[in-house]
Amino acid sequence: MTINYPNGSQHQVTKKESAARGMLFEHELNDSNKYYLIQDRAVIYKKPTPIQIVKVEYPKRAKAKIVEAYYQAPSTTDYNGIYKGRYIDYEAKQNNAASFNYELISKHQVDHLNKVDKHGGIAFVIIYFKKIDKVYLIDIKYFSKFYYDAYNGGKKKSLKASEIVDAYHGHEAKIGYAPRINYLDAVDEMYFKK
Repeated sequence: MTINYPNGSQHQVTKKESAARGMLFEHELNDSNKYYLIQDRAVIYKKPTPIQIVKVEYPKRAKAKIVEAYYQAPSTTDYNGIYKGRYIDYEAKQNNAASFNYELISKHQVDHLNKVDKHGGIAFVIIYFKKIDKVYLIDIKYFSKFYYDAYNGGKKKSLKASEIVDAYHGHEAKIGYAPRINYLDAVDEMYFKK
């Protein structure tokens, strides 16, 4: 893959750099969201996971240490915010293969995204396929149709990256320099160019 920089120069991404990207997918989404915020294009944040703190040790007042905590409830999705006057909510997943197993996303997350869609919000799943170094967005209406079939015992247990554009009406998010993952251009194609 080649990265095109704003000054016209290019950088050919090595396999080592590409392998590191899978581990950094969430970090790159966070950086992309910071870029969108600075550019005043969108306000989108990573949701914190709700935890219940049970025990804290105070070796020094300024060095309090949480030693025991539990998840309060299953988290809904990874990111939410506002884009072009609409609420946006999405779940981000990375995958090491060229197909995505539906078991990698929880039913309550798909249910939540469907509720967001029902009430007029933008709701999708964004998946980084490490093996082919591509990022795709799939609107929850298309994703959930296949997901619920698999969840209810259907034969198709995964989606292939090669099927996303045609069968799932998905869109590729370009990987670049600024932002690292330009997913809002794909959101524009999916939700605002009708």
